Order: sequence, then C-alpha cells, then structure tokens
Amino acid sequence: MKQDKPNVHPSGPIQVNAISFAHKGILYIIDPGGALAQLKADAADYAELEKVVLLTHAHADHIAELPEIVDALGIRKVFLHPDDVPLYESPANEIAPYIYHPANLPRTQWPPEFPGLEVRHTPGHSPGSVIYRFPECGTAFTGDTIFLESVGRTDLPGGSEKELTESIRNEVYTLPPDTVLIPGHGPATSVSYERENNPYVRPQEK
Repeated sequence: MKQDKPNVHPSGPIQVNAISFAHKGILYIIDPGGALAQLKADAADYAELEKVVLLTHAHADHIAELPEIVDALGIRKVFLHPDDVPLYESPANEIAPYIYHPANLPRTQWPPEFPGLEVRHTPGHSPGSVIYRFPECGTAFTGDTIFLESVGRTDLPGGSEKELTESIRNEVYTLPPDTVLIPGHGPATSVSYERENNPYVRPQEK
C-alpha cells in the first residue's frame, strides 16, 4: 500500500470518516469513530510504522471506537487539543441513542510534533477543533470545521458561529488553493472550490 494516500472509511450511524494516513514513517489514525476492522487492516499493511491517533475534535462520533483501536494496535500517543479535553472527558458527550460516551478513554497529549505535519487551531464547531495539514502532500484533514459546500454545526455546547467563520477564513481559505480538504463527514473537496462555492462562509472581502 502506497504511503501518502489517505484511506477514508465512512462508518457508523452518522457516517464519520475514520481515516488512516501513512507519511514519513508514521501511520496516523485520524478520528477513529468507527471502521475498526478496516483500520486494523490498514495498520497491518504498515506493520513497521509507528501508529499514533490524531483527533480533530472530541465529539462522540469521532472517538466512538478510540479505546478499541488503541488497544488493538498498542497505540501510546493520542493527540487532542487541550480546549476539547473537558468535552472528551464529559459523560454528557454522546449522541443518544446512536452513540454513547466511550468507556476507558486513553489519556491524550498535545501538541503533535512530527515531520511534515502542520496543525491549525480552528475553533467554532468545538473549542478545540483543529485541522491537520500535510503540506508536502497537499492534503488537510478538517474534521467538522468545513465540508463540501457546508460547514460544521455551531449550536452544540462550546460552538460559536463567529469563531467558525473566522477559522475558515483565516485557517482554511488561506491555504494553497489546490489543497485537498478531507472532512469528518462526506466527500473530499478543495480550498479553491470552497472559496468559490461554499454558501455559508465567503472569503473576506478586501
């Protein structure tokens, strides 16, 4: 299996994109909200690589199978922005009756410092939402900050429409236009496409 090509597995009742991505000797597991079998199969193809988990944010649909994947792969490093740790640890963080707060969540750490990885803080959908960008690959994993012709919800606890708009304008639309955006739900898109077509956040007028 070729490195630098994301494996995106829509899964679970809300079709969260559980992702594996091999780059510069690391296999990143991004938002393991489901697809345990597929992620384990991906990891088997990269048995020689270190495995780490990157969480774009802490909502229950993005962490639903985190304990299982950590145990299955022996992962020791799980990264989550500190501003989302209270949400991560809260028993109220669930989407009942579909997804409940996982038990035995692993301890998280911050920041992730790996070759070729850039992190952009994008609050709005949640206080600690982030984007993980790999500049050499022209790819960014955006979580629930932005989707194809849509944006993340801001009506959940800790959400802010103003912050989300600023995050998208300052941290997404400033990326190179050909950057591929892989969101937490739905198909991939690009910076140039969203700048032109996203009806919810328009680029800042000069």
